[in-house]
Amino acid sequence: MRKIVNSTYVTLDGVIQNPQNWPSTGGFGEKGNDIQLRLLENSDAVLMGRHTYDSFAAVWPGLAGMPMGDRMNALPKYVVSTTLTDPTWNNTTVIDRDPVDAIAELKQKPGGHIVQYGFGQLAHELMANGLLDELRLWVHPFMLGTGTGSSDLLFRSGTTAMFDLVDTAPLDSGIVLLTYRTRPAEGAV
Repeated sequence: MRKIVNSTYVTLDGVIQNPQNWPSTGGFGEKGNDIQLRLLENSDAVLMGRHTYDSFAAVWPGLAGMPMGDRMNALPKYVVSTTLTDPTWNNTTVIDRDPVDAIAELKQKPGGHIVQYGFGQLAHELMANGLLDELRLWVHPFMLGTGTGSSDLLFRSGTTAMFDLVDTAPLDSGIVLLTYRTRPAEGAV
């Protein structure tokens, strides 16, 4: 079975919204860029909610000619949306039905990892239904103090999960990548 790997940027105070507007830390450096590229190379699909799709589709096609840009643009992309009808980013399939069932079916197909970016409603739905396998939190070394609701923050009421820490990678910029594997629920087979 394929593995869904979520990769999310988060501040020390839990903000996940609009990382393109956050203070600069000087980038990920060679180590962080290598980690990002390896994730894409080990994946053969990208899964997104509508908000992430809109922001990615506006940027990634313009990064053609760069290794990460070429890989991202070539991968099949799945976007969960009931309103997107004519996606313009190449290789995009819209999941406009029950995302839990559709993504469970996608996980059953042969292939590499499925990478999911951002931790909004879709990620919480995956986690609540046992479909999220790995969580990579790119913890940025600052607090924004701007998170105002469940769409702005990593935290959301109602969703619980246990994780095991499997790797840490501190970057020169002060960003720390924490990689967690989802711990099966007690009594799960």
